[in-house]
Amino acid sequence: MAAEQQQSEARREQGQAGAGNEQRQRSRREDNVIFVGKKPTMSYVLAVITQISGGAKEIHLKARGRSISRAVDVAEVVRRRFVTDMKHTVMIDTEEVTDEKGNKLNVSTIDVKMFKQ
Repeated sequence: MAAEQQQSEARREQGQAGAGNEQRQRSRREDNVIFVGKKPTMSYVLAVITQISGGAKEIHLKARGRSISRAVDVAEVVRRRFVTDMKHTVMIDTEEVTDEKGNKLNVSTIDVKMFKQ
């Protein structure tokens, strides 16, 4: 009985260690995500340049709705003025959002993945 209890505790500890490692990897991935909103374009450009100089291999610029054009501007400014060897891929999507009245709205989203080759 004691041996079974020790084995179950060992399994539980391994599961927790694995979850911690997974959480660290997820947080590293999330560190490379920049959510574009209402700030000036150059604020987001600075954030991208900071991530690149910190050693990030890829950065995700995410925006939705009216901020999509600002995200595209950020990607183009970074690519043309600061880091000319950056490549990018673009993913577009639509999210369904419920407003405070309970109405369902479709909101466009964009994810610009920028990476060095």
